[in-house]
Amino acid sequence: MNPITSLYYVAPCCLLFLFVPWVLVELPLLRQNSTFHFDYVIFGTNSLCAFALNLAVFLLVGKTSALTMNVAGVVKDWLLIAFSWSVIRDTVTPINLVGYGLAFLGVAYYNHSKLQALKAKEAQKKSAQADEESGLLMEEREGDGMGRKNDSQA
Repeated sequence: MNPITSLYYVAPCCLLFLFVPWVLVELPLLRQNSTFHFDYVIFGTNSLCAFALNLAVFLLVGKTSALTMNVAGVVKDWLLIAFSWSVIRDTVTPINLVGYGLAFLGVAYYNHSKLQALKAKEAQKKSAQADEESGLLMEEREGDGMGRKNDSQA
């Protein structure tokens, strides 16, 4: 399915599963504790951003794989942590470093295994191509030999 068709099927389910808990849990709290008013401009721009994000996610998953989306999420988290540490001066604990170190190792292993699989596939393709070429060569030689025998018998 293309990304628009995927959104066509997924969006109503998301609306249902998000709207019902919002009405039951969040809306009563908003009415009690704040001066909530609906702003159409903010709601509309947020909706467009969410639509564009979902479209990009479906497009990325459609062109690559869900695993690539997860790897991209890990890279996004690294950039977010680097930004918060360098610009905002947020503290990074040792447990954060260990966790993202493990995530880095996972991404590195994924890239390594993907590269090895690609190399094996190329080697297999070259081997099959070489076998096919040698088979054709053998057929040509056998065909030439048979032709000579038939010529000499005639």
